[in-house]
Amino acid sequence: MKLALRDLRIAFGRRTVVALDELDLEEEEIVGLVGESGSGKSMTALAVLGLAGPAGATVQGSIALDGLELVGLPERKLRDLRGRRVAMIFQSPVSAFSPVFRVGDIFIRALRLHGIARGDAVARAQEALREVLLGPDLLHRYPHQLSGGQAQRIAIALAVALRAEVLLADEPTSALDVTVQAEIIDLLRLLRERERMSILFISHDLAVVAQLCDRVAVMRSGKIVEAGPTENVLQRPTAAYTSELIAAVPRLGTGRTA
Repeated sequence: MKLALRDLRIAFGRRTVVALDELDLEEEEIVGLVGESGSGKSMTALAVLGLAGPAGATVQGSIALDGLELVGLPERKLRDLRGRRVAMIFQSPVSAFSPVFRVGDIFIRALRLHGIARGDAVARAQEALREVLLGPDLLHRYPHQLSGGQAQRIAIALAVALRAEVLLADEPTSALDVTVQAEIIDLLRLLRERERMSILFISHDLAVVAQLCDRVAVMRSGKIVEAGPTENVLQRPTAAYTSELIAAVPRLGTGRTA
């Protein structure tokens, strides 16, 4: 088991925002975590990275990476895991990058933090950009000089350069147009096959999840209400909430919007 969450509870004061009994991510698997805004999807991902606590939450339960317990792990060890073993990409990658550093500086700083020599860091950054079908010349640009699709590919390339084993993808396609969405979906599939990454794909877009994910877990108010193979869950849902989500997906020619 690459990533195993058990009895995970995340709370802000007396308010519990995640009460997740079980969620698994296997080796080289893509699992979709879906639900409406505020259901606890992103907070779950932050807890995996050890960032829910710094955000003011208390975290209880178990988050295991290849059997290594992450809950309660010292910050120094968590810093070593972030990026190198578990990486995260966001809905708005441009805002996730520091605007005062060029793309190349962002790569070099991240790689040097994990013990990579400067010369090797440059070479690894260039190779990672090629792997996501971008030219190394983009290393000289600032984040605001990138398109949304380029910025998302660069965020993914950073995970590739760090040799991450698990990628937490938090709404990575929702801010992109349909054509670029398709490119990012193809890229994530390629990374799973070529880099053997395991991917937790967080989204509210069921159409994208249906294209990409092997399994899907449906989250509501911090709890998993249904989980299973993607085709089974989306075509034969057993939970009323899942049926409501599917019914809310807009379809061409129906005159109905989500």
